[in-house]
Amino acid sequence: MAADLTIILPEILLAIFAMLGLLGAVYTAKDGLASALLWSTAAVFIALAAWIGLTGEGTNIAFNGMFVDDGFSRFAKVVILLSAAAVLLMSEGYMQARGLLRFEYPMLVALSAVGMMMMVSAGDLMALYMGLELQSLALYVVASLRRDSVKSTEAGLKYFVLGALSSGLLLYGASLVYGYAGTTLFSGIVQVAQDDMSLGLLFGLVFLMSGFAFKVSAVPFHMWTPDVYEGSPTPVTAFFATAPKVAAMALFARVMHDAFGDAVSNWQQVMALLSVLSMFLGAFAAIGQSNIKRLMAFSSIAHMGYALMGLAAGTVLGVQAMLVYMAIYVTMNVGTFAFILMMEKDGQPVVEISSLNMYAKREPGKALAMLVLLFSLAGVPPMLGFFGKFYVLRAAYEGGLAWLAVAGVIASVIGAYYYLRIVFFMYFGDAKEEGLNGGKSPVLWAFLMGSAVIMVLGIVNMFGVEGAAAAAAAALVL
Repeated sequence: MAADLTIILPEILLAIFAMLGLLGAVYTAKDGLASALLWSTAAVFIALAAWIGLTGEGTNIAFNGMFVDDGFSRFAKVVILLSAAAVLLMSEGYMQARGLLRFEYPMLVALSAVGMMMMVSAGDLMALYMGLELQSLALYVVASLRRDSVKSTEAGLKYFVLGALSSGLLLYGASLVYGYAGTTLFSGIVQVAQDDMSLGLLFGLVFLMSGFAFKVSAVPFHMWTPDVYEGSPTPVTAFFATAPKVAAMALFARVMHDAFGDAVSNWQQVMALLSVLSMFLGAFAAIGQSNIKRLMAFSSIAHMGYALMGLAAGTVLGVQAMLVYMAIYVTMNVGTFAFILMMEKDGQPVVEISSLNMYAKREPGKALAMLVLLFSLAGVPPMLGFFGKFYVLRAAYEGGLAWLAVAGVIASVIGAYYYLRIVFFMYFGDAKEEGLNGGKSPVLWAFLMGSAVIMVLGIVNMFGVEGAAAAAAAALVL
């Protein structure tokens, strides 16, 4: 028992921190502590990420296989914690200015992070569901944090109702898998789920994949994404677009390879279909958007399609490509949302893309950083985003899915249009007198510039992410 508790110590410490933070805030000045709690939560995230990344080694199993601490889960946890810390630090000024910085916000983010860490280390269907629900319940509340806004309330309600539906699908799939495999442990399921698996088990797998597809907002389970992204406060939207996506994608990979790794032929075509539908819907639907948050929602759907392409390959290279892609995607999104948070007019947030007309004339440095990030999101060489796409395309091609790689290239070319349209507005749009005039936050400026610099300098050695992702993939796909 002591050995099991040692293995899950990071999760225990984060959960205790969140509970102590809630108790401390309730019995003291409540929202007067909000800023201190936000900074301390971000510091705890960074400290845990450093601890997990630097001290973890080998594969450690806790609670008879229900919890797995291996290279794969550690890689995902480091990305989740660092991205959550970045979003928290970016959000303070925005939330404070609009009276949204309540003590519940950083604590809910911390509790959702505990759920995400549980998700990526799950070795059992019950442990998986526990982590998933802890993450989701916290996010439902965070989405509707702006209580006086109809759109924010609608976003939280839509996310909750559709999330409940996806959880139902997931639970039904889990019960079918348990019924036909006789166990909820992935290590037991993989022995039953060979290439000639029974029809009942196959149905269970399809229901599980449907539940996971909702969490990564893959088509056709993407309906909630644009409305929730638009209605939630912008820092919350930034959070939705980063850490939970990494957690859900890592969970997807964990279940596919740990529980159904010997039946790749049974799920490969479904994964490829989810991938190609997501890439093309994201590419076409974003073209007509005038709201930059809705545009980022469809961009997110398309990017999840590319990440799923790596998983569809069903190989070690495919998992490595997915992990590299997600790490790059999160970095690009942190920078992009830092820029969106700086879009203000007389202290009010602005989300219309047309407001960026001739922005480069007023703010040449920020416009150049955003140009680099948009080029990277579009996959234009030599930005780092290009290498992320190249990785997943190569994995798909080498995994025997050449048609999917070709579809990915076509979708990428179509998707480049709406990213380059923003660049056009910034540099060649119609000059307007009443331009944006806010966004002087040094924290946001640092995240914007830092992300842009990483997109350029990262092409040298990806800051070691490539090697770490390779080790993580090797730990998952045996």
